[in-house]
Amino acid sequence: MKIFETKLPGVKLLEPEVFGDNRGFFIESYNEQAAHANGISYAFIQDNHSLSVEAGVIRGMHYQLNPKSQTKLVRATAGAIYDVVIDIRKGSLTFGAWQGFILSASNKRQLLVPQGFAHGFCTLVPNCEVQYKVDALYSPEHDRGIAWNDPALAIDWPTSNPILSDKDGKHPVLAEAEINFVYEG
Repeated sequence: MKIFETKLPGVKLLEPEVFGDNRGFFIESYNEQAAHANGISYAFIQDNHSLSVEAGVIRGMHYQLNPKSQTKLVRATAGAIYDVVIDIRKGSLTFGAWQGFILSASNKRQLLVPQGFAHGFCTLVPNCEVQYKVDALYSPEHDRGIAWNDPALAIDWPTSNPILSDKDGKHPVLAEAEINFVYEG
């Protein structure tokens, strides 16, 4: 497995080794021992799986407040997504900065999104399936989000007219969002 650092400290892009032949391919999508050897030592306790039928679906920008915050390990197992993370750790030198990544069934990359980052994605093609591991269970009382189109963030989404859930269409901008993460650099 290759691990690439990103411009946001703690966010990592993982690229598994692919063993392919005329039958298809085999990858280890997660190996705890290899992850720990590369400084990724989270206790993932739940796997989630979503299907977005149309291109242009935005899901996000989601996070959970402490003490129920989540680290996520995200991958697209069908189709392709533009995956975005925002640093929401108060006091961080990169607070409010975002970065986008293409995750797809063909590139098999995964994105590690630590606690203290909001996460979301936009589907680039129809019938995208996204799977991700989390290290804490979903907690409705701690569930929060940031507006996908916050003008202060100016995220360069690959769509200007996304398909959103009612909930995702009502998130506040970052300046008005409830955040309780503090950078511990």
